[in-house]
Amino acid sequence: MADRILGILALATLVAFLGVLIAFVPRADLIGVVLASLVLVVRDVWLTLRGSGG
Repeated sequence: MADRILGILALATLVAFLGVLIAFVPRADLIGVVLASLVLVVRDVWLTLRGSGG
């Protein structure tokens, strides 16, 4: 249970940090890289917390 809480907390912290980064540096290429990275991170966290990840 603690793994799930820490995983969600880490994901929320990353999303908050990247949101602030995009807010202060609104460049189209940076937004694309951040969104692509977030898709991969959310997918990894989802699969890991479901128990079917690596």
